[in-house]
Amino acid sequence: MTTFAPLKGIRVLDLSKVLAGPLCTQYLADMGAEVLKVEPCNGDDTRRWPPFDGGEGTVFLSANGNKRSIALDLKSDTGREICHALARQADIVVESFGPGVSARLGLDYDTLRALNPRLIYCGISGFGTVGPLRQGKGYDVVLQAFSGMISITGDPDRPPVRSPFSPVDQGTGLHALIGILGALIERGRTGQGLRVDASLFDTALGFLAYFLQGFWQRGTEPERVGSGHESLCPYQVFETADRPMILGVANDPLWVQFCKVAGEDALATRPEYLTNADRVAHRAACVADVASIMTRRTRDDWLSALGAAGVPCSPVHSFGEMTAHPHTQASGMIFHYQGADGRALNAVSQPLRFNGERPAARPRPPSLGEHTDAVLRELGYAEDAIAAMHRDGIVCSPGEPARD
Repeated sequence: MTTFAPLKGIRVLDLSKVLAGPLCTQYLADMGAEVLKVEPCNGDDTRRWPPFDGGEGTVFLSANGNKRSIALDLKSDTGREICHALARQADIVVESFGPGVSARLGLDYDTLRALNPRLIYCGISGFGTVGPLRQGKGYDVVLQAFSGMISITGDPDRPPVRSPFSPVDQGTGLHALIGILGALIERGRTGQGLRVDASLFDTALGFLAYFLQGFWQRGTEPERVGSGHESLCPYQVFETADRPMILGVANDPLWVQFCKVAGEDALATRPEYLTNADRVAHRAACVADVASIMTRRTRDDWLSALGAAGVPCSPVHSFGEMTAHPHTQASGMIFHYQGADGRALNAVSQPLRFNGERPAARPRPPSLGEHTDAVLRELGYAEDAIAAMHRDGIVCSPGEPARD
């Protein structure tokens, strides 16, 4: 693990929840930033999303490592005062409040910038800050549907389906991260902070750029092609004699190689299959011919023969198969940490290497309000004032029941 920490000394106030914002701030922490997560006394929603491990939702655990947590009521005057004090000390604020909420709480860009002109403020929203839907709430599945992403996902003879790994949420977190890193460089030049806006809408359209280019050129809607690719053929899952696998014939030389391995040299020179464009134009027939060929051998036989010939292919792994694979084990992408209850838990690393090394294994995600009192002491609050805040339900620590 590397000690590379380019953001060491950068303070991040994380006012976000669920996935996009927390993923962004976790990656900032992986690169050395000090991240303080501000939560209501009932916690980030994902703490309560099943499945659970040690009482915490696993979605929460996946995106909140290497952070401290303070739990406070931002609707109270004292809670707002605390948050303002934290913003004065911060380099970066990341928030994902619903439309109009940050202004009502006094935590909007203009208010916090007045307190700290060097502050980089990243707002994450559903539909962005301009346009008739700017007040609309956004969720990953909503933007997958609104953007047309769902319309191109699934098999052609079945209803469209949602991509289950929340690509719009996760992609928005990565775009927010890119914007924040650019803003840090700009602040280094000017000494002034600035606002960064990331939205699920913008991310979804960004992800669909090459589909949209094809749509504008053709003037027709793209068709669902299951595990396939609208511009390549054959390039999808095929059944073999025992188990499914992916075949990725991405160009014409690979098509020739596939036909050679399959013992079907004549197929490579058939006029309707001669080029990739020809095969795409005759997709149904080409896929049917390849599907028939693939059932002649077992998956492992195909993987061995095609791999030796340089034809891209892969098993369709389960998560269990993928995590147990020697390459995954050697990659360093999975690391282990000690949970709050002392058990060893697994997590996924930041998917980067610096000087050939993974970022240092991040500490466990915090319990709700785990660092509340320590943060208040750092801000200069006296013990009796902290005790009064607990009595009044303005702040809370682990184990304290949330108040209505």
